[in-house]
Amino acid sequence: MLTTLLAFLGACTLIAASPGPSTVLIIKQSLRSRRSGILTVLGNETGVFIWGVVAACGLTALLAASELAYDVMRIVGAVVLVVFGIQTLRQARRADGQAEAAWAGTEKGDWASYRGGLLLNLANPKAAIFAMSFLPQFVPGGAPHLPTMIGLAALWAVYETGYYSMYVWFVGRMRAVLSRSGVRRRLEQVSGGVLLLLGARLALES
Repeated sequence: MLTTLLAFLGACTLIAASPGPSTVLIIKQSLRSRRSGILTVLGNETGVFIWGVVAACGLTALLAASELAYDVMRIVGAVVLVVFGIQTLRQARRADGQAEAAWAGTEKGDWASYRGGLLLNLANPKAAIFAMSFLPQFVPGGAPHLPTMIGLAALWAVYETGYYSMYVWFVGRMRAVLSRSGVRRRLEQVSGGVLLLLGARLALES
């Protein structure tokens, strides 16, 4: 069991280290504040756990088998990415950084950060299919399938929370440099452009 867990955590590290929409969004939100970055991480990992539970119940097999269901989720995911990209590019044009920092500390901003991470993950059909193919590989022979997969999903989410929190911490440590208006605006522009490209790629996939 220990060997299985170590292999599982190693695989989780490789997954988290692979750049994707969630990484871009977490870094973007961390530019606002650590609080915003952490809440985005928690939203994303809530989505990871939900997909893990759905996979454990076998429901993601329906998504994999249904081309229509997959395409609907793919388009929804692409729209979400494009919307986030456009919002980020608009934010890059804002000159009043203090107003944006104030926004990040409000209750509305907290919910928006968490919701953004959650929505981005749940709107990604690849996350669902991946959970279905990834988690069963680490269920030991003879172990009860459903509770073991749910436990692995919880461990996956907790581990990634710690991993992505290092991104938030690093951005916070670099705040003196990243808070400069020109640097911040450029990073926002890059983040928005990447999200738009990822959305377009997802929409054009067959």
